[in-house]
Amino acid sequence: MLAISIAAAMPAAAQEKPSSLGLGIFTFTSGPAAAYGMPGKNAADLMIDEINAKGGIGGVPVSAIYVDEAQGAQGVIAEYRRLAGEARNQVMVAALSSANCLALAPIAEQLEVPTVGWNCDTHQLLLDGKSKYMFRPSGNTVPEFVAYAAYLLERKPDVKTVAIINPDYAFGHDAATIFKAALKALKPDIEVVAELYPKLGSPNYQTEISRLTTAHPDVVFSNLWGADLENFVRQATPRGLFSSSQVVLALGETVLQRVPLPDGVIVGVLGDGWWMSPDAKANVETTKFAAAYKQRFGEYPVFPSIKMANALIYVKAAYQAAMQKNGGKWPTRAEIAEAMKGSSVATLTGTTKTRADNDGLVDQIVGVTMKTEGRSFPLIGEMARYKGDSLMPAPGQDPIAWVSTLKPEFAKTLSKPGSYK
Repeated sequence: MLAISIAAAMPAAAQEKPSSLGLGIFTFTSGPAAAYGMPGKNAADLMIDEINAKGGIGGVPVSAIYVDEAQGAQGVIAEYRRLAGEARNQVMVAALSSANCLALAPIAEQLEVPTVGWNCDTHQLLLDGKSKYMFRPSGNTVPEFVAYAAYLLERKPDVKTVAIINPDYAFGHDAATIFKAALKALKPDIEVVAELYPKLGSPNYQTEISRLTTAHPDVVFSNLWGADLENFVRQATPRGLFSSSQVVLALGETVLQRVPLPDGVIVGVLGDGWWMSPDAKANVETTKFAAAYKQRFGEYPVFPSIKMANALIYVKAAYQAAMQKNGGKWPTRAEIAEAMKGSSVATLTGTTKTRADNDGLVDQIVGVTMKTEGRSFPLIGEMARYKGDSLMPAPGQDPIAWVSTLKPEFAKTLSKPGSYK
């Protein structure tokens, strides 16, 4: 009750320009998921330094208060409430875990705190269309996994059998549901011959690899990520899985610099966040960001890094728009949230548009691994860039039902592999 009372009293006080602006940033900084979460934190550190070097936001320096999501949902909720109770922390950037995003969304509405989901993938997050303070500028599982189905069927139109190996929690099961629904709609004769859901954080995939090898599918699809994906690749490669089946690794870009992937593996970035895409390479700010990231952290940014950087650009743009609208005064939380609604923000890798339901429209990039002269690791080639609004149902429409209505003719309207150069 104390936190609620303080938060309710904050809008008036927040109009006073603070000496510093705190951002609560939620990510995994420990445990297996830190392999995905730390690139996000690194990007936040770098982006905030760049914002402050340019004068901060409205002349106010920014600082991050990081919350480790590895402590579990109850701890994350308690930290969110604690941070929201401090007037200087006007905006939360939360979170990596879809489960934590779902847990925090109603609290954001209750406390009226603008909350930007930097990696909230689950399509369930904004389904009711009633959110006023929860925003997701980074896309969701529906366009992400419909894009993989479309790309796969263009590249391998004769595919007959598919096997799935995804992590055993909401993200893995949601992705499988959407991918299967898209395949069934776009090519009804495809048979799913195996579905495996190993426990998140499993160190050993030999049993699953044996089952996949025995099933001998045309295609193996996976949205394993972080250390799980690295372990799977290292164990599956010597057993020939990458040569016996077309492998699709939805989050494959994150391990390109860490494990050897052969040519021709379908990989993507769950959005448009590829720092080597044509749009990104044409953006001076992106190339500077990638070079600075490499110099500071020893490797190039992966797409969680770009997602975080783009989320902070989104936050900064909301402050600027709110202050422009209110005559230059420091904005309240309500004014910041209002500025996010319907916004269109240029990011490092494209543009993110916020719909009426606070969900974001971003493009989807999918391609295949390809050795490139001058690089010690494979890059993404034969790319397709799918328009964000082409793979999203209308606000209020049931996403899975919408996917199921797609027709083979629909795929013919989409970008083709190799068309994004």
